[in-house]
Amino acid sequence: MIQTIVSEELPIKEKFEIKKNIIRGPRRGKRLCVVTGTHGDELEGQYVCFELARRLNNDLDSLSGRVEIYPALNPLGVDSITRGFPSFDLDMNRVFPGEVNGHLLENTAHQIVRDLKGADIVLDIHSSNIFLREVMQVRINVQTAPRLLPYAKMLNTDFVWVHDAATVLQSTLAYSLNITGTPTLVVEMGIGMRITRDYGNRLVDGIFNLMRHLRMWRGPTADCISEPFLSTDGEVVFMNAETSGVIIPSVSHSSTVSAGDAICHIVEPFEGRVLQDVLSPVDGFVFTMRTYPIVYEGSLIARIYKQGQS
Repeated sequence: MIQTIVSEELPIKEKFEIKKNIIRGPRRGKRLCVVTGTHGDELEGQYVCFELARRLNNDLDSLSGRVEIYPALNPLGVDSITRGFPSFDLDMNRVFPGEVNGHLLENTAHQIVRDLKGADIVLDIHSSNIFLREVMQVRINVQTAPRLLPYAKMLNTDFVWVHDAATVLQSTLAYSLNITGTPTLVVEMGIGMRITRDYGNRLVDGIFNLMRHLRMWRGPTADCISEPFLSTDGEVVFMNAETSGVIIPSVSHSSTVSAGDAICHIVEPFEGRVLQDVLSPVDGFVFTMRTYPIVYEGSLIARIYKQGQS
């Protein structure tokens, strides 16, 4: 069932609308919400919504409760391939929980939170930007980790990154929902403006695995679910450019590296000189890797997970 959750008048008799698809099973049960499209240039979640709805509709008798799918919280951004909310020049994920009497974007954020509030669990799916490629990961606030970690481990991802409270923006959808008691996990994967089908299929397998544990799903699930690395078991090392130039990568994301291995070389094309050899300072797992080749001093090149010593 398609339901409109936001409908606002636009100039020249047009409407701004946000819709969701409610897929109900024949038995009562819990409510799981999958949201994406907060940033218009992050499209990995579109495939997840498609594949999740397709599998559910093929075996509705196995579903208890309901799954609600929100493919585009920022439909104008998706239509125009714009990260932020067009015309307002604002990042939609920086205005939650919104204001009931605010401007269009603030009121939209308020209505989204109101609609999602009370779900048994919410998955907020994001991609990276066009500059970086991310492995499949779940990002959660350290304050909510005791409650959310068990769910995060079920989602078939490579990595679970528990952020310090100081790095978590209070104006995000996930934070706004979590403080209301609605458990919300942020999934990050892939790259901006692209769809990585393998990641999408793996995440959908993880969602069905989660639903099985929530007693929402009696149908088949994947035989093998990945056990993710946990950032709490080690540390995250950030690699930044020391100079401007063009990067020539030596590894891809999801690679395992040893201390001293080349991550990339920063070169300049005029005289054919290598300006910086970017070497890994640790043994670890590359879960973020820059794909856009132009860098400036300070640009993020990679994030490496260094597992703690047992």
